[in-house]
Amino acid sequence: MLRSRVFLTALAFAALTSIASAATTPVVVSPETAKWQPVSNFKGWQLAAIVGNPDTPGAYYAYFLKAPAGAKAAPHFHKMTENVTVISGAVMFGLGDTIDLAKTKTFGPGTVVSIPAGAHHYAVIKSDAIIEISGIGPDVTTLIHKP
Repeated sequence: MLRSRVFLTALAFAALTSIASAATTPVVVSPETAKWQPVSNFKGWQLAAIVGNPDTPGAYYAYFLKAPAGAKAAPHFHKMTENVTVISGAVMFGLGDTIDLAKTKTFGPGTVVSIPAGAHHYAVIKSDAIIEISGIGPDVTTLIHKP
């Protein structure tokens, strides 16, 4: 039993050491310093990369999304778990194949929502908001209802 604990501790230390040595320079991005660009499929939304590339399979990524009040992310799903952190504003999240405001929950700054792979969900921006999206790539969004 003690050998197992020592082995697991050593294994965890080795993993953390390799992770720490892989990134030698911290990345610091704030909403104020981010390089915002329009998002082609979401009118009024803007995106700013933080770290990584969402298109790279098996790699960690993170990016900011900025959206105006009233903006909507139509029902969709992802192949991988999506982690959403509300940075500012208020965002309503719901599960299902159609937007139903009565079935949403509103979240404010500091809230993290982890949406499992395959879960059909949507978002409605209640007040101007910035959210951070992170996960393991590829970050593929599949709309439930094709336009």
